[in-house]
Order: sequence, then C-alpha cells, then structure tokens
Amino acid sequence: MKRSSSQRVVLAGRRFAMGLVALVLLVAGVWSSWDAAHHIVLAKGREHGTVTVTECGGERCTGRYEPDATSPARARVTVERSVAAEEGDRFPVVVKPGTDVVIRTGVPGFLHAWMPFGGAMVLAALVIGGGLRMPRTAWGVGVAGAALLVATFVAL
Repeated sequence: MKRSSSQRVVLAGRRFAMGLVALVLLVAGVWSSWDAAHHIVLAKGREHGTVTVTECGGERCTGRYEPDATSPARARVTVERSVAAEEGDRFPVVVKPGTDVVIRTGVPGFLHAWMPFGGAMVLAALVIGGGLRMPRTAWGVGVAGAALLVATFVAL
C-alpha cells in the first residue's frame, strides 16, 4: 500500500511529537534527580559525616551530625524521611552547603537521588512503545527504570 504525502507528513509529525514527549519526560526526570544527586556525585569539597537519627516527623527526620574531617559538628540536622529507616539509624551523609539539611550518600543515597529519573524512564517507555512504535527500545528503557526503582527500594 502506497501512502500519500499527507499521510507521511502526519506520521512524521506524530513520531516527532511522541519523541518530544519522551525526551521531555526523560529530561524532567534528570532535572528533578539532579537537585539531590549533584551533592553526591560532585561531593568533593563538601562536608561529609555521619548522622544518627534521633526523631522522625511526617516528612523529615532530625538527628546528630558527626563530621568525618574538619567540618564542625552539628547538634541537629534534617534528612528526608524516605531515606531514614527509623530512629537510631546511622548512615553517611553530605551537608547541603549553607543549610542544616543532609543528603544520604553511598549506594543507597545515590540510588534514592536518581529515583525520579527511574520513574521518568518507566513513563517514557510507555510513550516510546505506544507512540513511537519501538517496542524493544521501550522494553529496554522501561526495564532499566524499573530496575533502578527496585534497587532503590532494596537498598533503603
């Protein structure tokens, strides 16, 4: 079956639009992940230490910060609750510059920081498979995103 030029234009426009949607999803995932991830990935020169969780609220936990090197000890820092399992836990952190907010480091912290990107990969896989009609690529992107989410769940 031969396609008319208008059908080819519509097909090309649809593929372009779906490709753009998939790209926007992936860029948004990286953008939202980078807010926390850059403190872990580019951690040289930042304050490193260990936090001991003493109290947890709805969205945040607080605890004592013990520095690894020359940074000052802090009586109270806050960490996102989703990375703090329960009171009494100890884990390595890096301090966000100019704040008393800490971000978990190590493999669990790294995976947790990139979790929004994993979710974006799963969503983009649906667009790639359905909108772009590229099922093998969609499966690869979707499985990679799901693996990141599962690894984060297991690590935390």
